[in-house]
Amino acid sequence: MRIPFILLAFFTCLSTFAQKDPSAKAILDQIGAKVKDSKGILVSIQMVSKNSQGKAMGTKQINLKMKAEKYYLKQGLMEILCDGAIIYNFDGVNTISKSSVEEADQTLSPQKLLAGNYDKDFNYRLLGQTASNATIELIPLDKRKSFQKVTLVVDKIKSALSSASILDKSNNSTLVKVLSINYKAVLADNLFLFNRAKYPKNVEIFD
Repeated sequence: MRIPFILLAFFTCLSTFAQKDPSAKAILDQIGAKVKDSKGILVSIQMVSKNSQGKAMGTKQINLKMKAEKYYLKQGLMEILCDGAIIYNFDGVNTISKSSVEEADQTLSPQKLLAGNYDKDFNYRLLGQTASNATIELIPLDKRKSFQKVTLVVDKIKSALSSASILDKSNNSTLVKVLSINYKAVLADNLFLFNRAKYPKNVEIFD
């Protein structure tokens, strides 16, 4: 029995997409190499969230410091600290929640976006490019992820992420815009060590 042409075309497209686009990979690998070579990264980020109807849900300004697999993220009074194994999330008031890096793997943090290590988690394809920018679509391999796709805009001249649009499972979107990035930041190692003494005494810690 012959497969109808339209079904054949559909499965051919799926098969093509499942293969990681070499043109996109070359661009993404440049980002990853630059991050890997850096001993400290300092980033200023703006995040704009919209619901599935396109209504704005809020804007956040985030400062992010990265060193290899460790990072420190601050948004207002809220803080997220990762020492490479454990993530400490301070709500800015009176609670700190702890989780392992593996437990947080279903979400897409700004640190993961900037790290450029997309190869093991995504299929990807190049949607278009100019002399200075490239647009790349990422589809997570693990369908349990909390998001369904990510669209990156990459600065090809700087080999750096310019912005990322994240579409979640409810069709809400978050635009992550990189306002500034410094790949030569000098960051002390103790910045990424959890220090209970720096938080108010009434703060509770939950595993």
